[in-house]
Amino acid sequence: MCAHFENLRMSAYRSCQYIGSTGSTRVNSTNPNLTMASYTSIMRDMQATNGVKALPIHSSENGRHHTIPVSFDKGAAPQADSIDHGVTEAPYERGFSPYEFNGGTTLAISGKDFAIVAADTRLSSGYEILTRNSTKLHKLTDKCVLASAGCKTDVDQLRSVLDIRLEMYHFDHAKEMTVTSVAQMLGNTLYYKRFFPYYAFNVLAGVDSQGKGAVYSYDAIGSFERTPFSATGSGQSFIIPLMDNVITHRNRLDEQVELSPEEVVEIVKDAFVTAGERDIYTGDAVEIMVIKATGIETTTFQLKKD
Repeated sequence: MCAHFENLRMSAYRSCQYIGSTGSTRVNSTNPNLTMASYTSIMRDMQATNGVKALPIHSSENGRHHTIPVSFDKGAAPQADSIDHGVTEAPYERGFSPYEFNGGTTLAISGKDFAIVAADTRLSSGYEILTRNSTKLHKLTDKCVLASAGCKTDVDQLRSVLDIRLEMYHFDHAKEMTVTSVAQMLGNTLYYKRFFPYYAFNVLAGVDSQGKGAVYSYDAIGSFERTPFSATGSGQSFIIPLMDNVITHRNRLDEQVELSPEEVVEIVKDAFVTAGERDIYTGDAVEIMVIKATGIETTTFQLKKD
């Protein structure tokens, strides 16, 4: 540190000598203390600090000016840099994310001749509830419903794309698309956006052409499979173990019985009450749709508001 400022002093002195030799400023060569005013000013500012602090330097970190300790004592130990470069203390980052997770939980269960799909109505952003009455269910056809959790804007865009393609299919073929075909179309739509995917986690439920209940589970880029049940969203980890026990009867020795739509609806209510107790993004109300070959019935069950 001392060597650095000694070099600075000599550079300033040489500059003054050069300027003096060109006639811009008169320099007394016999008395080096009588050099140009700029050299004197530089040395006065440096010596005035006397080992306390140098002139402030600008740093983009924290938006403040920082100063570096300076010592003119050759035997003094070097002092640490006072600027936090984001390595040893709090890292800093400047960036933008196009995605936001708005919370919520969805669930779909297939039966012998029916399918039930449900989702809560809370829409959140961080620790803030944006609305308590936002549906996550979207009717695609008279026998098919899409449940989506994730980023609300991406979910809305995905719904719009699917609605347009269903209208085009109905116009071209004069009939509604079957649940199996809708499942494949949804998978293709998500896969087309795999390099900038929709931040939407989807469950498709409906009744197929044979009258059997069908549930399809998806990931973000279109991989899907037909399953007895599926759950997505912030409360997924709380609902799936319960469904493994009461729906698919895993790790149980008692006889599995066939459940009626009314019994499955009660199970769905209990599942969302359980998830709402553990997940702050699940609550307010659960919207339940019972899909049969004859149509869709919708009910609402109130959950806690806090």
